[in-house]
Amino acid sequence: MGHVIVVDLGFGDAGKGTVVDHLCRTGPLRSSPFPAGSRPPTPPGSLRSFGGVTAVVRFNGGAQAAHNVVAPDGRHHTFAQFGSGTFTPGVGTHLSRFMLVDPLALAAEADHLRALGVPDALDRLTVDGEALLTTPYHRAANRARESARGAARHGSCGMGIGETASYALAHDDAPRAGDCLSPARLRRRLAAVRDWYRAAFPGGEDVPSADACAEAFTAFAGRVRIVGPGHLPALLRAGNVVFEGAQGVLLDEWHGFHPYTTWSTTTFANAETLLAEAGATATRLGVLRAYATRHGPGPFVTEDPALTADLPDRHNGTGRWQGAFRVGHLDAVALRYALEAAGGVDGLAVTHLDVAGARPDLRVCRSYEIDGERVGRLETGPPDLDRQAALTRRLLAARPVYAPLGDPVETVEDALGAPVVLRSYGPASTDKRSDHFWTPIDLSLH
Repeated sequence: MGHVIVVDLGFGDAGKGTVVDHLCRTGPLRSSPFPAGSRPPTPPGSLRSFGGVTAVVRFNGGAQAAHNVVAPDGRHHTFAQFGSGTFTPGVGTHLSRFMLVDPLALAAEADHLRALGVPDALDRLTVDGEALLTTPYHRAANRARESARGAARHGSCGMGIGETASYALAHDDAPRAGDCLSPARLRRRLAAVRDWYRAAFPGGEDVPSADACAEAFTAFAGRVRIVGPGHLPALLRAGNVVFEGAQGVLLDEWHGFHPYTTWSTTTFANAETLLAEAGATATRLGVLRAYATRHGPGPFVTEDPALTADLPDRHNGTGRWQGAFRVGHLDAVALRYALEAAGGVDGLAVTHLDVAGARPDLRVCRSYEIDGERVGRLETGPPDLDRQAALTRRLLAARPVYAPLGDPVETVEDALGAPVVLRSYGPASTDKRSDHFWTPIDLSLH
């Protein structure tokens, strides 16, 4: 099997969705038999895709994801919970137990896909019964808590992701997808979340009753397949699977720059846990832009206000909860840190090369100046939020040391020590190019 894990090495918005869409249209990489970072040079033509993708597995985050995909015929959809391969007929989506599932947002997303000519997205969806449920109460709590921070806001999508995760850590009866099959238990658990929200945020925004929420969630269970732990191993045996990550390594709950992070493991770890349980392996594919971007507050050493003004992103802008969309130069220091935190990759996908080709003023940052010291590497380590907060303070004082970007693909390979196996020059799958490390197949022959 040629399973692939797709992870964003930055702050998100690097183009995971368009990469996953391309994989599902053309076929995946053959898994490497060598550990990440130790593979010897690959002879030309020896790493080839050889079959179609049967499903996309989501393994972190929830409805806050915003993976933009533009089909070759111009249709555009921002994938949140459905896999970004859903435009390809027959490709299913599996929401693993690590996903935070929002049934109401999922229904709205299915409606938009239906309007785009994809009527069977829900029919191709399976949900692990252990996946946590995000409710209107979590969402309201998220927005109330972020609003209360005022000028010290952390940045949020306002979708209740952090509240869903933190509530589950504190309450054994947090609602899960499998509860939707037991209406009485579901209502009790939803009522408990509602009561928690009202007690924690008196005077907060109005929320639906537990009865109304339970009715909607029960209808959701009647429309999708809620499955047990044996489903994913069978799916992995049945064909090639793409694991689609959300957000980026630099926002990881333990490796990101605290407190400007997400309540989610954004590295390869969750996907590799699922694969190990099934006795399977996958190729690790890291995604990055040819320049850097970030949504909302937090350290961004290579931010350039001129680039923010000159490089608007058609599908990303300022959001009420996320904050501004910020743009900067390629940051090799941060990307090397992300690679180390994630445990390395087998290959890289570089997106927005069309933008880089039109901007000779783009540069690369190979080191920082911090308190008069030249720093080329950031230390990683075991989970320690105090250490991450200290790193954040250092980064807020850091200044970039730039060099000309040159050829962005060569610069990335040199800076990160990993091969670029996919180059993207635009939003559609037809805008992607592969070098000798990866030869796409013609699915019409199969």
